Amino acid sequence: MNNFPFARIVVIGTTSSGKSTLAARLAKRIGGDFIELDALHWEPNWIEAPDDIFRQRVTKATQSEVWVAAGNYHVVRDVVWGRAEMAIWLDYPFHVVFWRLLTRTIRRSITKEKLFSDNVEIFWTHLKVWSQDSLFNWLFKTYWRRKQEYPKLFAQMENTHLKIVHLKSPAETEKWLAEIK
Repeated sequence: MNNFPFARIVVIGTTSSGKSTLAARLAKRIGGDFIELDALHWEPNWIEAPDDIFRQRVTKATQSEVWVAAGNYHVVRDVVWGRAEMAIWLDYPFHVVFWRLLTRTIRRSITKEKLFSDNVEIFWTHLKVWSQDSLFNWLFKTYWRRKQEYPKLFAQMENTHLKIVHLKSPAETEKWLAEIK
């Protein structure tokens, strides 16, 4: 029996901060479902699910008693955060997430790793940093914005029920995770 006091958790942070990796590990540790919001959001050929379909999928996924979700999608924030008890914010330095994004993108491109709905990342697409399809573009666009946005969101009345865990480095995250039995 797990004695971790939180049963519904959302892991947030910028792209390549390790949201999915931590959420999967934590879900296993506490005996809950792992909910990868990207997998509920992306259709084949990198087509975004319509908002109503995405919301239905997330609503269904968050019905279980114990879960850990990974993702930042504002269109389902009210569903996920409203049901969550804890938010874990991975707020790592820029050079850490940039390096992770670079190495992950290269690895996925070489191995042709199948992602959500059998999508595959194409390295050259991401190198076009001016393109909206580039994850590097997304990182540059959202990294500093999230640092300002999250504290404001946490302070909003509808989110004050959340226990916030603010982790600022991978080492701090590993130490925190190791304390969960």
